[in-house]
Amino acid sequence: MSLFGIQVSVMVHVLFGVLGIILAVALLVYVLNASEKNIPTIRSLSLWTALSMILSYVIGGWWYVVHYPAERAIIRAGQWSWAHTFFMEWKEHVFFALLFLSILLPIIAYRNDLMVPENRRLMVIVTAIIVLIGLAVDGSGAIISRGVIVGYLGR
Repeated sequence: MSLFGIQVSVMVHVLFGVLGIILAVALLVYVLNASEKNIPTIRSLSLWTALSMILSYVIGGWWYVVHYPAERAIIRAGQWSWAHTFFMEWKEHVFFALLFLSILLPIIAYRNDLMVPENRRLMVIVTAIIVLIGLAVDGSGAIISRGVIVGYLGR
């Protein structure tokens, strides 16, 4: 694969991750203003959020296995070796929680009466955690990408 193709695959991974965060924010707004009328929208948004996060995971996982080893070597040889040592290691572990919670969203939305305050509170908590972890994972990805650039500049 060309360097352009590699970069496009990383951008598509990030695109689906950021889209998942945006969808989760929209879902959070709808759940905070839940009514019988917007339950179908809540359920739809929960599915789209999960799908977007799953696609980000699959594309990112493929990229990680196929292309990251070369970039890891560049990061580790550079002045920002901590970008891999801390942030990639952290991202590798925390992303599974993000994926699990994203898959949990439609289960909560479809299996519970969201007009019940306890069910709505669960949906708010899970969605808010997805947004927070999603932003942290996205920020970690930015630091890792910068680590590659710093590694190349040090050559």
